[in-house]
Amino acid sequence: MLHSAEIEYDAATAISQGRRERQEDAVAADFPVGTGTGFAVLADGMGGHAAGDIASRIVVTEVFSELKLQAGDPAALEQAIGAVLQQAANGADACLGEYASHQPQARGMGATLLAPVLFCDRLYWISAGDSPLYLFREGRLIRLNADHSMASELDGLVAEGRMDAAEAASHPDRHCVTSVLTGAGIPRIDCRSVPVRLQAGDIVLAASDGLQFLPEAEIAAVLAAESLSPSARIGAVLMQRLEALDAPEQDNAALCVIKPFDPRAAGQSAAPAPAQHPAPAQPAPPPQTPAPRPRGGRRVVTLLASATWRAAPAASQTKTDAPV
Repeated sequence: MLHSAEIEYDAATAISQGRRERQEDAVAADFPVGTGTGFAVLADGMGGHAAGDIASRIVVTEVFSELKLQAGDPAALEQAIGAVLQQAANGADACLGEYASHQPQARGMGATLLAPVLFCDRLYWISAGDSPLYLFREGRLIRLNADHSMASELDGLVAEGRMDAAEAASHPDRHCVTSVLTGAGIPRIDCRSVPVRLQAGDIVLAASDGLQFLPEAEIAAVLAAESLSPSARIGAVLMQRLEALDAPEQDNAALCVIKPFDPRAAGQSAAPAPAQHPAPAQPAPPPQTPAPRPRGGRRVVTLLASATWRAAPAASQTKTDAPV
């Protein structure tokens, strides 16, 4: 088991443009060595030429900054984590609205949000949209957060016997999201206020939906095969698998792999080399005066605070408020 007083994290981010013309994903992570706390923020922008790349950068920068501001007092942050995460999301949403109000060409911009926050062996998160937060435990890949997409709604209708499976699979709106940050209020938010308790060997994986071009069974197989590898290696292998698919509609993909470990545990493999955690990118410039899952042009998302997966070293399901 993990001893919560002495938890360390091996965390790494990776990002790929895929086959899209623009990079509209953004990701940043902060896991200071020796603190037993940390967080990641990921956004998948939408809007294409209506500034989806700027939207994702605004969301990640705003949420990252708010969490970093509060991180100096981890005990107080954890005690108020639900309110802080809600405040950060609402602040990012307001910034999107302010930017779009001064940039007519950016109207219609938006972004998903996914932000896991860890305190020792306790995992919280906030999310809006379809970016998945996975927990890999004992060979199983479990999606922790809600999926705010029409695909989830349609699959629910199938499970209830209210829609034919073939009709749901071919529905024209299947890949539409049902909640994102657009500057006009956030329709649905999944905010975890009771922690998921992590165990020894767990791997946390936050990703944009571009990673889901890989079947979940393949993602799980990679995590199982690379469970003793550093997080940077795991991220690189996942990106290599996406590249090997050579899918014509491959979406942008961004991820953060987080491996909690107890450095005092008997038989613990040597702690991985500290991951590099780049500072968040600068905020968007102020307004100027003047089987695979094809996305069919759903959106095109920008690197915010991560090297690409190629810089990583080469080598080697349901959301619930009850603890997993």
